Amino acid sequence: MFLSLGSVLIGIYLGPVFLSPSKVNWAIFQGLKGLFIGTTKKTGIYIIVWEIRLPRVIVAYLTGTLLASAGVAAQALFKNPLADPYLLGISGGAAVGASLAFAFFPSHVGSVAFLFSLISVYVVYKVAKIRDRIPVENLLLAGIAYGFMAGAITSYLIVVLGPKAHLTWMWLMGSFNGATWNNVPELLIASVLGVLFLHLNWRNLNLLLLGDESIALGLDVDFFRKVVIVAIALMTSITVPGVGIIGFVGLMAPHIVRFMVGPNHKRLVINTALFGGLLLVLADTLARTIARPLDIPVGIITSMMGGPFFLYLLRRQKRGGLL
Repeated sequence: MFLSLGSVLIGIYLGPVFLSPSKVNWAIFQGLKGLFIGTTKKTGIYIIVWEIRLPRVIVAYLTGTLLASAGVAAQALFKNPLADPYLLGISGGAAVGASLAFAFFPSHVGSVAFLFSLISVYVVYKVAKIRDRIPVENLLLAGIAYGFMAGAITSYLIVVLGPKAHLTWMWLMGSFNGATWNNVPELLIASVLGVLFLHLNWRNLNLLLLGDESIALGLDVDFFRKVVIVAIALMTSITVPGVGIIGFVGLMAPHIVRFMVGPNHKRLVINTALFGGLLLVLADTLARTIARPLDIPVGIITSMMGGPFFLYLLRRQKRGGLL
């Protein structure tokens, strides 16, 4: 908790424009004054801190919380610590939706991407379903195949539609540039409900790792898998409209926390949610400051972190040391 708070403070105090701590404190005080009293002095410093940095940091933290929590659920669902919430086709569907929206509905890119991401999860689910069962292997293969197909469709749309869909490339990199206070409420509600749901079901998540053997312990595996799929889809898809696709957070955060607190979901869920927020805030802070005054898409930073981390996990798995 204290580390998470520290990461938020770092994100607020650091940025492409250098501001002294006293000026940042003053701007925060003015913002709080405006909330409770209704009057405030809106200077340039106030706008930078209260209207740009603070909502961006909060959106980054909540997005990290959602992606990391969805990653915990995905790794339990697939019984694989290398699983990622985007394996359900969410990123591929969102990319197709964004490509079409940039060309034909430029003012509704987020909404169209969100809708297509949910449709994609439904398609993957229906393809993987056999009667009333959802074999994990089928779900994984269907998600991967759909991802390749969606990637091909996205590339085709970008080539055919030309400049109209070119912005899709930037959107796919993920960025918190332009985040406002309007983005906070829905992410906050989704974070609280998502983390609470997973925490309350920590025993079932533990049992889910046992697969069909957990039936003997009282868990309706197929039903709970469906519930987890819905939870992953909603938690991940709700981050898409405002920030695009941000990879590797759902992979890295659960795995790092698992090293620290162990595989028991009773401790894993909450700690991963907190660490996911911390991780993404620090990544976004680095994206804002590493090449001042340029604002690098945060997805580039998380990919630069996640790529080597993924290779390390593969190496560790080869040696039999992966949890």
